[in-house]
Amino acid sequence: MKTNRRTFVTGVSAAAVFSGSKVAFAQKKYDDGATDKEIKIGNTNPYSGPASAYGVIGKTIEAYWKSVNEAGGINGRMVNFITLDDGYSPPKTVEVVRQLVEQEKVLCVFQTLGTPTNTAIHKYMNQKKVPQLFVATGASKWGNPKEFPWTMGFQPDYHTEAVIYAKHMLANVKDAKIAVLMQNDDYGKDYYEGLRDGLGKDVGRIVKQVSYETTDPTVDSQIIQLKDSGANTFFNIAIPKFAAQAIRKAADIGWKPAHYLNNVSSSVASTIKPAGFENSQGILTAQYLMDPTDKQWDDNADMKMWRAWMAKSNPLANLTDASNVYAHAVSFLMHETLKKCGDNLTRENVMKQAANHQKLRVPLLLPGITVSTSPTDFYPVQAVQLSRFKGETWDLFGDVLHAESS
Repeated sequence: MKTNRRTFVTGVSAAAVFSGSKVAFAQKKYDDGATDKEIKIGNTNPYSGPASAYGVIGKTIEAYWKSVNEAGGINGRMVNFITLDDGYSPPKTVEVVRQLVEQEKVLCVFQTLGTPTNTAIHKYMNQKKVPQLFVATGASKWGNPKEFPWTMGFQPDYHTEAVIYAKHMLANVKDAKIAVLMQNDDYGKDYYEGLRDGLGKDVGRIVKQVSYETTDPTVDSQIIQLKDSGANTFFNIAIPKFAAQAIRKAADIGWKPAHYLNNVSSSVASTIKPAGFENSQGILTAQYLMDPTDKQWDDNADMKMWRAWMAKSNPLANLTDASNVYAHAVSFLMHETLKKCGDNLTRENVMKQAANHQKLRVPLLLPGITVSTSPTDFYPVQAVQLSRFKGETWDLFGDVLHAESS
């Protein structure tokens, strides 16, 4: 079967962010995917299918590595980034990841996107002892180094995010009656269990929970069911396509609950604008990255750097799409990890360095949020701040809230 292969022998104009001299080591050590001249990284992304709104992440990561190479690479080596379309389909993910590991012989895979898709390759990657790094999913299971020492997440975990929403609902919604829309897979279930755990003895406040399949054309019927339950609070656990449909349908039928939207669908470009700004007022989410539509960051050094980089290296991308901020931030973390490896580019050392960041300041993370990892802590980002949609942008409020795992 043909795959949509996109190969970039692809470092950065913002020298302050991407500087780094060659690290000297007495002996060079390599596994598959690394040589004196190259570091080969594999990736899967849904360039097609129901989650194709996330395809911009893969394209921005491509642009990042291309600019890294233009600046001299990583310790003198060019990055060969191979990204394949899996259509957000777990069987397809298995197929293309096997291709990356067994045929392309990549050093590691990076930012493979989706909870069900990463679940499908989780055991395989660990059996093969190939790093599955900074996966693009917040499921809590990616932080389990004891059983899965070759897999690490990046973003705050879904369970913790949902616990934060639950506590906010109980504190701020009078007589909360909660309705839940969730994707019928591990991603949806992780958020839902977090909500239930966060509610604790008040779990009975959940009056209706309905799910959808990624093959469904719409979630219109589900939103009607949720409104008919009498709920005054709505937890929207959906990827951008369905999250936008849910926001729009709720407005169409005159349902105006306190609305909590999972972070993975908080992009103004891919969710809020398609749903309609007028339909999205007051929606709440949790954030850990600077939102490019939030004017408070206009004079921030990180945002200025990112916009200059986008103009030069990714000029066709949408500057209002938070996925482009996300892609740059997680690529910076991967870049720093590989730089720390020096000339010891074994898979074991890549994982060792990934698990050895201490309060690393990653550009575009919200102030007060840093990356820390250890051999027993595979949750790089462990804090969020609540935000409310107002006008045409997100408005942060409250304190930075730290995850349970920290």
